[in-house]
Amino acid sequence: MSKKRQFRLGAFIQATGHHISAWRHPDAQIDAGLNFEHYKEITQTAQRGLFDAVFLADSPGVWGNGGENQCRNGKIAHFEPVTLFSALSSVTQNIGFIATASTTYEEPYTLARKFASLDYLSKGRAGWNVVTTGNDNAAANFGLEHHPDHSLRYERAEEFVEVVKGLWDSWEDDAFIRDRESGIYFDPEKLHILNHKGKHFSVKGPLNVGRPPQGYPVIVQAGASEAGRDLAARTAEVIFTANQTLADAQEFYADIKGRLAKYGRSPDDLKIMPGAFPIIGRTEEEAQEKYEFLQSLIHPDVAWGILKTYYKGVDLSKYSLDDIAPELPSDTNTNKSRLKLVKDLATRGSLTLRQLYRSLATARGHRTILGTPETIADQLEEWFNNGAADGFNIMPPILPTGLDDFVNLVVPILQKRGLFRTEYEGSTLRENLGLRRPGNRLAVQEANEKLVSA
Repeated sequence: MSKKRQFRLGAFIQATGHHISAWRHPDAQIDAGLNFEHYKEITQTAQRGLFDAVFLADSPGVWGNGGENQCRNGKIAHFEPVTLFSALSSVTQNIGFIATASTTYEEPYTLARKFASLDYLSKGRAGWNVVTTGNDNAAANFGLEHHPDHSLRYERAEEFVEVVKGLWDSWEDDAFIRDRESGIYFDPEKLHILNHKGKHFSVKGPLNVGRPPQGYPVIVQAGASEAGRDLAARTAEVIFTANQTLADAQEFYADIKGRLAKYGRSPDDLKIMPGAFPIIGRTEEEAQEKYEFLQSLIHPDVAWGILKTYYKGVDLSKYSLDDIAPELPSDTNTNKSRLKLVKDLATRGSLTLRQLYRSLATARGHRTILGTPETIADQLEEWFNNGAADGFNIMPPILPTGLDDFVNLVVPILQKRGLFRTEYEGSTLRENLGLRRPGNRLAVQEANEKLVSA
């Protein structure tokens, strides 16, 4: 009898929480971004809740619009993810670690080395969230006058991922003999030199780390533009996506799964996990009260800052917050999929500017769900059972309490319904996500070349 399909769950941990003013909430760990004990606590909570992974977004530049109101930005200072996860891997056993790293502002060799090292340190629990970076504040940190064009960033990303995979294939799994008697440390037949020469990169190899325990750390992607969707269908094993409605989520799910065959992949090779921002109360009224209290923490300067992030080049000084939101600009060189989502949100309900910033302050366009533990579980189950999701990336409004509530109150309901595991299936992130371990492509390629020349 085939096993019942079950949720995948990621804990998207963003320092004090995902609400834009979470740091002002009395339940938040106010110095969370630079507090290791805080991250240790919430990661162990996620592991207790049997989550597949914790996920950290990241950017090579400060988040925000870079304007005069940055002094109110509670997300401005935080750890670099791979460094943090290396430390957290030593105080956990099963939970995976998905770290964001940019193909626009990093180099393939150093990135491949970092993530291979994390996979070893964590005994096979690493994942790489591949981003092209939508933050145009980053360019000046790397000696560039302008943020590279969107299409160029995705073209570079495609080659970047292929180079990184090739470097991870530098050594076969059993290359290191380490035979004291013969004095042979590794089998030279099982070393493969990449010698990549492409449009964006020239990388010889080999990598000076062995082949990662998982073969490759799990490849995660989050872009939903046309270029992002195709990159995901070609390379990703997990997608973190933002959808507001069931219909939008179903369209995205069907489109991505439908592209996989073109690249010789099956639907099970890719897990789609929309973001969900849950506000949980003992009653619906309590959940609504929690929501309103969070929204009351938004300073007017922060509210206008949210709007200016999306209304680039638009003079908002002639508007009040109670005016209907004007049309958003269509052209952007930053995050195209997020701008489209915000445009859809603004036009779908003819929102005022106040309603628009309140919608974005919670989860930046991801789905906000309010209710009791039972109704939160109902809302997640509806998407899971109706072709919209393989699981969810849970975005706690406040940390640590928001994750505590989900683990203590919602997870037991999902388990009782048979929708979520009661123990980990394996010890690696791939095993727990139900993803196959990739073979060594360089080894196969060289073996085929030898057969042809024989």
